[in-house]
Order: sequence, then structure tokens, then C-alpha cells
Amino acid sequence: MNRRQLASGLIAAAIALPLALSAQVKAGATAADVALYQGADRQQKLIAGAKKEGTFTVYTSAQATDFNALLAAFEKKYGVKGVIWRAGSENILNRAVQESRAGRNTVDIVETNGPELESLSREKVLQVVKSPYLADLIGPAVRPHGEWVGTRLNVFAQAYNTKLIKKQDLPKTWADLLNPKWKGKLGIEAEDSDWLAGVLADIGEVKGTKLFKDIVAANGMSARKGHTLLTQLVASGEVPLALTVYNYKAQQLKAQGAPIDWFVIGNAIARPNGVAVARKAPHPHAAVLFYDFEISPEGQQIMAAREFVPTSKKVDTPLNKMPMKFVDAKVSIDEYDKWKSLYRQLFGIRGT
Repeated sequence: MNRRQLASGLIAAAIALPLALSAQVKAGATAADVALYQGADRQQKLIAGAKKEGTFTVYTSAQATDFNALLAAFEKKYGVKGVIWRAGSENILNRAVQESRAGRNTVDIVETNGPELESLSREKVLQVVKSPYLADLIGPAVRPHGEWVGTRLNVFAQAYNTKLIKKQDLPKTWADLLNPKWKGKLGIEAEDSDWLAGVLADIGEVKGTKLFKDIVAANGMSARKGHTLLTQLVASGEVPLALTVYNYKAQQLKAQGAPIDWFVIGNAIARPNGVAVARKAPHPHAAVLFYDFEISPEGQQIMAAREFVPTSKKVDTPLNKMPMKFVDAKVSIDEYDKWKSLYRQLFGIRGT
């Protein structure tokens, strides 16, 4: 080795040493240590720590086909495996709270509906995360407390069976549903009280309450539990016109060739679904790395490809330009009893 090669090698080693040291992972780092760190070597530390941890646990209410696409891309990129526990959003909330109170620190990432995440924040289960990707998100996706973030929008839309209803015959206003031609053709999801809160905030509570009461009295309303089920019933023709489906699910079935399409009456009512890191996450580096990935342009593009409405301003879709009215997760919690009671009363829904 000549002097020039030796000098070059020493310079390269001098440069590499600080980088290697900066990427070293603090032993016993907590979720707060990792999630609040904003140094220039943040990404290096996350990757190094996540690879050392090797795995992380996610509680999610997302459909398997949708979430698995996101997780597979993350695992391929970083070589860190995610272990999933999938359940309804209420079950996720209950399990996470019970485990936290019992001191059983199992979950790293919670990925579910906004109201349940807001409840977990109030229960002190979630950790503030200082991610560089937060600046890319729309305002309604970012919570003031920073303990969860909206990753995609659940957009409530109306869906119809294209074999049974012609596009030109679709209702243009809610009042159009008073027409006798809709008798026996209308359906609704059984627990969408937050949708009702958004619609009545848009058209007026007194006016809207009377209007929906009159619609049900005149033409009836079939209530079904589960948005996926309701959307499938539209595609099968059992429910020709549904008032509260998630637009992405109708779009997915349409893309598969089902006789279904969706539209919006007035402003679309939207509610963020999101992701959060658990305050006592046993795999904090992997958790924060996945959190970053889900709200990064790469993760958001994966969601957009599955017909979701991403919250990142870096990912453009036609749906981002649709007029929307957002339902704040706090309203869904603080006024839950009011809207649940009114929803059940208006649409004749029984049970707990």
C-alpha cells in the first residue's frame, strides 16, 4: 500500500467512525428515548435498533389484504418482522387499555380508528413521536398532543348496485331519498353515529333529524353491522343503495368487476384512521421505524394504490380534491352517547 492509499484509507475510517458510533443503540432505550430523538442520525439509530430488536407487534383493525401489503413492503425494506393481532377497533382499545393497566407491555404499534386512538391517548397508553414526516400531512391528520397521527381517511360515501340503479337516477340531495322509488332499497351501517354527527353539522341538526326521520318512515332502512358486509350486500343487490360505506371498499370491489359504484351527497364525511406507538413499547426502534414508514411518501403510496385516501400531501390522488367535512375524534368520544342514541332512534337500531 502506498502513502496515498494509506492516507485515503485513514480519512475514510475517520469519516466512518463517527457515523458508526452515532448509529449505536442505547441499551435499554425507552419508547420516549427513541420517539423524541431528532438528531441528524435519527434514521441510522432507528434502523440499527430495529434490526437488533428483530420484530415488533401490531394491533390493527385493518383488513388483512390491505395492511399486509404495507407490512410486507416494510419487512422487505428493513428485514424486521411484524407480528399482527387483528381485531375490531373496540376490542383493540379494550385489550390495549387492560394490558397497560396490568403492566403487560406487549404492543408496539396500534393501528386503528381515530376515536379509539384518541381514547388510548386519554388513557396514557400512547407515546408522542417527533417524526420528520409529520410536516407532510394534512392538518386534520395531526393531533395537537402528537400521540397518534392520521394515516388515511375513512371517507363515508354512498354506494349503489349498477345493475339495479341507473346513474342518472341517483339522489342528488338527502331530501331526494323521500321519493317512494327508494322504498325497501336503502341500507346503512349499524354504528355510524359519527357519520350522522358530520352530516347534521353540515345541513343543520334540527332540519337533518327531521329529514332522516321522514326518510325512514317513508321508505324504511336496513341496518347492517360492518362496512365490508354492507358494501358486499350492495354488490350482491340485497341492498341496492347504501348510505354509509367506506369509499375505498366500494372502489376495490368495483375494480374487481363487481356491479357497484359510489358517489357522494353533499360534502363527503371523513374521519382519520391512524397509527400510534405504545408508551411502553418493548421494541421501540422497530415501532418508530414502522410509524415513520407508514406516514412516509412510500408507505402512503402503498395505501393510495389500494384505493385509500392518504393523508400525506406528497401523494396526490383525485380523492384528495373531493370536498370533505371532517369529524373530529374528540366529538366522537365526548358526544358519543348523544349521537349513538339519536342514530339508533332515527334508524330503528336495537341492541347494545
